[in-house]
Amino acid sequence: MAVRAVRGAVQLERDESGHMDDQVRLLLTEILERNALTPDDLISIWFTATPDLHSDFPAAAARGLGMAEVPLLCAQEPDIEGALPRVVRILAHIESDLPRSEIAHVYLGAAAALRKDIAQ
Repeated sequence: MAVRAVRGAVQLERDESGHMDDQVRLLLTEILERNALTPDDLISIWFTATPDLHSDFPAAAARGLGMAEVPLLCAQEPDIEGALPRVVRILAHIESDLPRSEIAHVYLGAAAALRKDIAQ
């Protein structure tokens, strides 16, 4: 079993706690499903949010999915002029037998524009 990293992002329509929870749960679920992972395969998850998101911690959505034993950390993205607004990004460290080339990075909706090279 190797340690791998999987990336993902989603752009929120609005800065509202329930909406953030729904969208981050969807992103996490897609990452797990597309990579055939369970919460036991997760080592840790870093969440970042753009500075225009204030309504909640993105990691709260992971706790709501039952990821109580996975170390989680939230941070704020730099405030860069012209950057895509209302974005939550994820960097998850996982244990997987998949080679790096087969890891499915998940960019939902408009966030796919962030990484056209790896977005699925």
